[in-house]
Amino acid sequence: MTLHDMVAQAASLHSGRKAVWFDECNDGPPTFYTYATVIKHAMELTVFLQKYCDPQGRCEVGLYCCPGINLPSWILGILQVPGAYCPIDPDAPPLLSAYFMRKSNLQYILVENDKIKQFQTSHVGWLSHNSSTIEHIGLTLFQMNQSSTDVNLQADNVKNKFEAFKVMDNSQLGNTVYPEHLKIKTSEGGHKDVGKKCSLAYILHTSGTTGTPKVVRVPHTCIVPNIQHLKSIFEITQDDVLFLASPLTFDPSVVELFIALTSGASILIVPNAIKMMPVELSTALFSHHHVTVLQATPTLLRRFGTHIIKSTVLSANTSLRVLALGGEAFPVLNLWKSWKHKENKTSIFNLYGITEVSSWATCYRIPEEVFSADFRTDFPVPLGSPLLGTTVEIRDANGSAVLEGEGQIFIGGKERICFLDDEIIVPQGTMRETGDFVRVQNAEIFFLGRKDNQIKRHGKRFNIECLQQAAEDLCQVEACAVTWYQQEKLILFVVPRGDLKERETLQELQERLPTHGIPDELVQIKTLPLTSHGKVDISELNKIYHYHLNSRRRDSKLSGAEELWERLQYLWKSVLDLLDDSSGISKDAVFLYSGGDSLKALQFYDEIEMLVGRGVPGLLEVILSRSIEEVYKHILKTVFPDEDQLINDDSEIHRKYAKLQSEGYLKVAPGLISFIALRRGNHFFSMDFTSSFMQPSSTVQVGGESLQQPSFLNAVTPSITKSHMQGHEKENRTLTITNKENKTDCYSVQQICAECNYVTTAELALRTRWKSNTRKCVDASPLIVISSKDEESASVFVGSHSHAMQAIDLDTGEVKWEKNLGDRIESSACVSKCGNFIVVGCYDGLVYVLQSTDGETYWTFATEDTVKSSAVVDPSSGLVYIGSHDQHMYALDIYEKMCIWKLHCEGGAVFSSPCLSTFPHHVYVATLGGLLLAVNPVTGNKIWRSFLGKPLFSSPHCNEKCVCIGCVDGNLYCYTHCGEKVWQFSTNGPVFSSPCISSLTKQEVFFGSHDHFIYCCNTEGDLLWKFKTTSSVYGTPFLFQSNDSKNKVLLAAVSTDGKVWILNARSGTAEGTDTLSGEVFSSPVVWGTKLVVGCRNDYVYCLDLYITGKKEQEGC
Repeated sequence: MTLHDMVAQAASLHSGRKAVWFDECNDGPPTFYTYATVIKHAMELTVFLQKYCDPQGRCEVGLYCCPGINLPSWILGILQVPGAYCPIDPDAPPLLSAYFMRKSNLQYILVENDKIKQFQTSHVGWLSHNSSTIEHIGLTLFQMNQSSTDVNLQADNVKNKFEAFKVMDNSQLGNTVYPEHLKIKTSEGGHKDVGKKCSLAYILHTSGTTGTPKVVRVPHTCIVPNIQHLKSIFEITQDDVLFLASPLTFDPSVVELFIALTSGASILIVPNAIKMMPVELSTALFSHHHVTVLQATPTLLRRFGTHIIKSTVLSANTSLRVLALGGEAFPVLNLWKSWKHKENKTSIFNLYGITEVSSWATCYRIPEEVFSADFRTDFPVPLGSPLLGTTVEIRDANGSAVLEGEGQIFIGGKERICFLDDEIIVPQGTMRETGDFVRVQNAEIFFLGRKDNQIKRHGKRFNIECLQQAAEDLCQVEACAVTWYQQEKLILFVVPRGDLKERETLQELQERLPTHGIPDELVQIKTLPLTSHGKVDISELNKIYHYHLNSRRRDSKLSGAEELWERLQYLWKSVLDLLDDSSGISKDAVFLYSGGDSLKALQFYDEIEMLVGRGVPGLLEVILSRSIEEVYKHILKTVFPDEDQLINDDSEIHRKYAKLQSEGYLKVAPGLISFIALRRGNHFFSMDFTSSFMQPSSTVQVGGESLQQPSFLNAVTPSITKSHMQGHEKENRTLTITNKENKTDCYSVQQICAECNYVTTAELALRTRWKSNTRKCVDASPLIVISSKDEESASVFVGSHSHAMQAIDLDTGEVKWEKNLGDRIESSACVSKCGNFIVVGCYDGLVYVLQSTDGETYWTFATEDTVKSSAVVDPSSGLVYIGSHDQHMYALDIYEKMCIWKLHCEGGAVFSSPCLSTFPHHVYVATLGGLLLAVNPVTGNKIWRSFLGKPLFSSPHCNEKCVCIGCVDGNLYCYTHCGEKVWQFSTNGPVFSSPCISSLTKQEVFFGSHDHFIYCCNTEGDLLWKFKTTSSVYGTPFLFQSNDSKNKVLLAAVSTDGKVWILNARSGTAEGTDTLSGEVFSSPVVWGTKLVVGCRNDYVYCLDLYITGKKEQEGC
């Protein structure tokens, strides 16, 4: 007997009855399917899968979807193939899903049509070119491509991540996964073989909270006894309504679905979001649909809150017949007495089981007399009796059976066997270790807690669940949880019921617990955080306590310089995730060199200001470029100025005014070189160019000039040659994504047609043309300069943390020259008006003017601090404008080798790059102090200023109508050229990305955010589209044009995890992607078919982009 056989029997008896309800809990009515409709849709999917899936061997199909009306039909359709379904949670971390898909060896994935874009974006590299759609029931079948080395490495990284945190104790009994399963001897004889066709029902994975996630393959013979026995225990009839409370990835969902569908009953499904809304959920369950059977975790029940539990769930007139709780420790009886109305008739059950022997192993019904007023409630609730076909054993540390006393519980049975990870054959009668400890008393089994919850405190062993049970028994506690924070402190988290007094609560616990069981701290919270399975999220609780700890430290008054130094070191380690590192911090440690970045620097900055209780001018600049000792001294000057005078500070930073004797001074060539230069964010700069050196296509306006960029060529594969030269490498690596015309999805999929036809398939490919090794991180963005001289090839200019400035041949990747500057380079270069010079800032505080032909130094100008800002050139005067961390902006005449003017920007260091507007003639500059300034480029006088309140890492960008800039407060701001703020657009994360504005589109603004999205809005501030990437977006997007049949405008963007994205600029749909082997904080620049970007793996990359066309014949 299989699950689908049981459903078919029920459907034949109840074909006209309602099988599935789906309620979105909005103003619209709920929808339903009868049993006949469910079976009809399931059969359609079965026929479809039998046609398109390889019938050889086992059929295991991934199911990537959210709860909906079609869900039971989709599951039955897979089971009837016959096959096993493998639920994949769209909200789970993509790396975890990728690991699960790889470990499960999935060949096919059914994706809900509404989730195709999310699936393909999250799992690029897994997709084969073959995909088919069955429109009627809203699914698309993808055949998986698991030959990709990058994908396999990515999945391996997940395993390594989990194993790095897994603590193994060789003294522990057995393993949950048996690597030597063929050697396990049992008295039963025989074995179970996963290779038997039709045997598997579904495949799940464990949560991974106690180690590497395990893949669990569940045969029908393992789960069917569960369904049959629980139907009998719960006395299920065709009149019952059950709620699908569990996610598909949690095996109790199988019990909920199939107890209903094998009985002629109804199953109610609601969107995931509604499950997090107690009032809406209780209304749907008990007012609208009159749910009679509810299976849930205790934490999910507590989410309703005492009022709803008493007034609705367990009221006198509730519709609920059966309430079965499992997956966590059962609430104490005293709590049930406070919840349950004296006239309530709901039967309460305690369920226990593990995913490795899916699903439940034992069941206990709470006797009705327990809830009477005079009944004692100070005893624990038993786990109950084993379910049909299940064997339960209690063993001590030596593996001997325990008849009375404490031990670990083991679960198994002749047919109750699942296959874990790579197991193929498992002996019948195998018993699985649970990791749970119990006490056997008078033939009853009582849960004590997980072995993970056994701690040693004050020299004595203690199970932290004893503290939780004691706290739950207190009348002032609504819900609670306990953590062993950093294996040092016992923390009790309490959701209070009314006014909770901490001292009195601790005194009550002292009366009920031994001294080594009293918590170190009690933290009140509004609600318990949950995992996707409805259990308490311990990692989130630890984060809450960590924040609580920091808040308490901030609230305390600093006693002096010594305490400031101690607190500063703590905050440093906290922000950089180094709290587990017991070693001290060197006084010379620099934040950015110690694992920090701009976002963490902001967190450190905020923590310090909260610690000292006031603003510290110039603090962020010091954090970004100085040692922790200098950060400390800078704070000391503000907070304890008297103590600061006693400190002997002989470590001041001196400016580097190096006399370049060996290089001398060069003369400027009298003639101008015709060229075009491209920089991040579609900043085009050209002088005296002619059309002879460009292919006419897209036109871009810069000031009053019209620039043309070569198109992205159609049906041309760039020639990739193999060569090995010093400083650069070439390689052949292609990633291809199928994209169909006339589709709106991110990656469109083929339709199943009623007749044969020809489909033209356009493929956007990215291939590494070359990469140049700079020997350290490349955070600077490239400058591409294309000369009009036929004999000169186009050049890429870019700097590195290695101090090296490189000029690279755009076509071949050969390094034309390399120049070592005085320190790190994060500034992006610009080209002078004459085309003879490259201007770039440096960490040594100098602005370097280098000869473009050979890198020789023509001039250096010294500021008083680090220069991360990128220069901009005025095409009319030739002046160069650049900012410095010394809080000034400079106007430099590089030909006369002099500073024309400098402006103190008042609001902190100038990290971002100035922006020049031709009409009106303004230069815009932003500071880390949150100030946006409009300055007269000729005189250096301020025209207007606007204070945004938060640091501005983003660079301003303008067109003829407005100027836009991003801010770490999560907003993109837009101003008129007169300084009037027109609008602001809000995201869900800091905006470090600079806006991209180009006339290739109708004045849309493109930018990225740390919330992982790339945004497109119009110049009125309205959102046109947004695209979710796989990580934060730091770099600035770049627009370019494709010369395919529709002359599409495309957008190149990068996320910090190394992903390169090519999007349709009009719709925001993805056209292609590739992954670099390192983090990316550089911004991409595109010229013709070449995309250039820097990477933190020490390389500058040039990727070829091209479109190919081919015809394929399709038949049905």
